[in-house]
Amino acid sequence: MAKKKSNKDYFGLGYVVSLILAIIPFTAWIFGVITRISEGKIIAGIVRIFLGWLVWILDLVFMIVNGRICRLLNV
Repeated sequence: MAKKKSNKDYFGLGYVVSLILAIIPFTAWIFGVITRISEGKIIAGIVRIFLGWLVWILDLVFMIVNGRICRLLNV
């Protein structure tokens, strides 16, 4: 039986745990980079390395509203 992939961010963790991790700037930055690279979006991961602190606020808002981090680039 195949395991269904979760649509939630931060490694399929629950909404509350992902929200707590998104509130902390350093973990949001690191996990945002890792999440985008694990999705196969290498360019988006590299952009998050350099602009992660700016995207943090967007990630926080998107996490509260959608339960997913902000996706500026899909490449």
